[in-house]
Amino acid sequence: MITRSVDSSLIHHDVTVLTQVSESITGGNMYGAPVDLSFKHVSSLSDAWTEEPSSSLRPLKRNSKMKYVSCSLRLNNNNITDLHDLQRTVNHFLAEPSQLAWLDLSFNNISHIDQVLCELHELRVLYLHGNGLFILSEVDRLGVLPHLHTITLHGNMIETNKAYRNRVISALPRLKSMDFSAVTRQERVMANIWHQSNRRSRGGKETLQ
Repeated sequence: MITRSVDSSLIHHDVTVLTQVSESITGGNMYGAPVDLSFKHVSSLSDAWTEEPSSSLRPLKRNSKMKYVSCSLRLNNNNITDLHDLQRTVNHFLAEPSQLAWLDLSFNNISHIDQVLCELHELRVLYLHGNGLFILSEVDRLGVLPHLHTITLHGNMIETNKAYRNRVISALPRLKSMDFSAVTRQERVMANIWHQSNRRSRGGKETLQ
């Protein structure tokens, strides 16, 4: 779990700036106005079902069933610990839940990369920075996502692993941006070399130990 003692207004400002930067890099506008459930003080995803999304400069549209016409969901800066109800949450808010392309789960208390994330087959952008992820090998699960090109994982315990960036780039072959930094061709080559070397010498668990 990540301890956060920074003033919430400062965090909000930092997240807003990072979001604006990341949207300019990854084309966030293409996903429509986000369903913004950040800073709702929810500790479980089911708690979010009774919340109203925050308003933004881009108004949200609803369909005839009062579902939001959006491909972007923000659940950042809450106290979420697990993703058990993620699919139900997506279904609850989005008109086309299968088209979810942008998911922000940053600054929560998530400790594992749940298998449910691997079911989001249209996901392009995933923010998981500022959580409590500690098993680096769990990143491998996301390799099944055919369109995932942007991810953030900094601010987790896995970041201290010396193989951190190589492991993530190796596991996600379509990755273009990691931790708000472009993945270069050289990094891709080095990650492939690391992967081949690691396969030959694999023996222990891929954790912080």
